[in-house]
Order: sequence, then C-alpha cells, then structure tokens
Amino acid sequence: MAPQHSSGDLLADRRYRYAEACLDEGDHAAAADLAEQVLEITPRYAPAWLLLGRAREGLSASRGDPALRDAAARAYACALDIDPDDTLGVRAQLVRLGAGDGLPALSPAYLKALFDGYAPRFERHLVGGLAYIGPDLVRDALPRLPERFGTALDLGCGTGLMGAAIRERVDHLTGVDLSPAMLALARAKTWQGRPLYDRLVEGELGAFLTGEPENSAHLCLAADVLIYVADLGPVLAGIGRALRPGGLAAFTVQSHDGTGAILGADGRYAHADSHIAEAATAAGLEILTLRSAGVRREAGRPVPGRVVVLRRTAA
Repeated sequence: MAPQHSSGDLLADRRYRYAEACLDEGDHAAAADLAEQVLEITPRYAPAWLLLGRAREGLSASRGDPALRDAAARAYACALDIDPDDTLGVRAQLVRLGAGDGLPALSPAYLKALFDGYAPRFERHLVGGLAYIGPDLVRDALPRLPERFGTALDLGCGTGLMGAAIRERVDHLTGVDLSPAMLALARAKTWQGRPLYDRLVEGELGAFLTGEPENSAHLCLAADVLIYVADLGPVLAGIGRALRPGGLAAFTVQSHDGTGAILGADGRYAHADSHIAEAATAAGLEILTLRSAGVRREAGRPVPGRVVVLRRTAA
C-alpha cells in the first residue's frame, strides 16, 4: 500500500499532527497520549502506530523502563500488520529492537517511497548539504586502464550523479533504480547532446542483475547504494554473474570495525571489511582497492566509509 497521508478523519488528522509536533519537541508522553487518541478513532492508521512506537521508545529511554520498549515493539508490529509491504520503514525499527522477523530491514517498497519523496531535493541536499562525493570517489578509484569501458551498469543510479561522473569513459550506460521519480530526473539529463543513459530500468537491484545476460558487462558501479543492503553476498554474486572475466565493480559503503553488517540510527547499513572480502571471494571477485573514504558528512563530521574496486577473476 502507499503511505497514508491522511487517516480519513479530520479530528484524527489534527491530533496526529499535534502528536508529531510533540514528538519533535521531545515530549514523548504527550505524543504517545495523542497517538493513542488517534488510534481510538482510526485503529487502522499505520502512521499513528509508528508514531506511538517511537513515542514509547522515547519514554523507555528516559524512564529506563523495558516494558515500554516492549510496548513500542508491539506498536511497530501493528503498523507492519496494516502495511505488510512496509512503505513506512517500520521493519527497521523492529530490527533495531531485536524483534525482526528475518526479512530485510529496508523493504523495496519503503526505499521506493523514500526516494520518490526525496527526488525533488535529492541533489541539492546530498551535494550541497552533505558534501556528497561518492561518484567522484568511485570514478577516481578505477584504474586508468582500460581507458574506456564498453558496457557499464549504474546500480541504484538515482538522478544520474554517478552516470554523469563516468559517462566519458563508457560506450553504453545502463541505469537501474527503484524510484520512478529519481529515474525521471535521470532521464532528463544529457551528455554531449544526447541522453546521459542509453537505457534506464525501474526495478529492484537483485532482480535486475538476475535478468541481465551473463558475462555482459565490463563495469558495475554503485555509489551510496549498498548502504541500503544488509548482506552484500547476493548483490556481489549478481554482479559477478553479470561481469565479463576481468570486468570491474566499484562502489562505496559505510564501514564499522566489527563484523558483518549493522543498521545504524541513520537507517543505513555499515559493513565490516571482512564482510566485503568474504562476499567478494564467494562471488568470484578479487579486491583491487579497499580504502577508507568519507563519502559525505553528517552533523558536520565525515561518515566512515570505504571505496571498493573488485575484479572478476577468469574463473
């Protein structure tokens, strides 16, 4: 289902807006009380269940009451029951609380809704506000030889920032993204008097890679995309399948010093170096580059990350 912008009841909508304001101001008790009032009127309004969960989490933290944390998890579960596609991103809240159901924390429906809404201000916010340099890092990490690549896949292409950074080095450029609004902006971009992308595809990353011909791509790129993927294994396996022997993959990730992947409070995954190495090896990819990089800034500080370049082995 699509995100619900209205409960369908004017009184409930008004109280929901008050609840949002209270939550923003840190008044978790008032936010929880108002959210409960909304749900008395419209019990199937998923955003109110999400807001109630967030308010209860805030109360749990301030009072040190684990029962309120459990109550928050129940509220999130109610929201997910109403919205099983998870356009609201509730599953990530449950995963943080240790109550995940084994499904990916960030659903395709949530990411599509998120970036459709983000598209109009995406470049202004990302480049101007967060000093984002992911495409430049990926482009500059690629070896100078070959000078050009025949076929390149821009995975999670967004509005085309990565495509614009690499276009002069590729003969045929395909972009794929979940968000129609992002793709519309990418479609409007040109390079030397012609469309920036030779082909644009709306779809989920794994399904797209599965549908591409084997051994067909010379280059795969993913700038600030894999931060929305928990397990890099399936994606790198898809990349390894699509790449020709000797083909390259280059991408950025957020990083941490532990093991595996962790979901941060920013709603993005950070990956350990060991996780990247294990997933790459399993996919038949060797590491050419794995170095520290600050892809963007949050709260005035660089976000720890890595820029990675892999090559498909002959095998």
